[in-house]
Amino acid sequence: MVLLGGIACKRGSEAPPAPAAPATTGTTAKGQALHTFSRFEYAAVAAATERLLPRDEDPGALDADVPLYIDRMLQTPELKQMHQDFVTGLAALERRAQRMFQTGFAQATPAQQDELLAIFKDSPQGSGEAHFYELLMVLSLEGFLGDPSYGGNQGKVGWRLMGFDMVGTVAMAPPEGYDGPKCLRECGSHR
Repeated sequence: MVLLGGIACKRGSEAPPAPAAPATTGTTAKGQALHTFSRFEYAAVAAATERLLPRDEDPGALDADVPLYIDRMLQTPELKQMHQDFVTGLAALERRAQRMFQTGFAQATPAQQDELLAIFKDSPQGSGEAHFYELLMVLSLEGFLGDPSYGGNQGKVGWRLMGFDMVGTVAMAPPEGYDGPKCLRECGSHR
């Protein structure tokens, strides 16, 4: 049993119904349409990913469009449970921010955001909070270092930071118009 934000859930039990589309979906500051998150949720995801992969002298999560990558990947039908777990964890993070600092996570100071993320990171293994932190970290790293055709690693900033300037030039690059998420859906349905 997992306790996330005061809500008990049994792992492995029948998955809850897919969440309804957020009533306030819109666009990012760059004008990109949101598919999973409301603008409010997107702001919290953007703040959290930027704390995990902050911009300094090098690009950060926002430079690589990591939050947009997460928004897109959570629409993949095969990731329905991950979608539910992530949105539930994000709501728990928001409640914790309100309880501790009387403000939303996105509006909290960087030090407060770090404190909140550390609480989730250091939560007992198997807890909902620890699970959310793990999902956030994995999806953030995927979005920062993955193939740009999946929507993250905008401008290949993650690859460049890792010294992979030649990726896509030495090996065969994906063909023009390659749709990574579509390929995932089609490949996943053949298993």
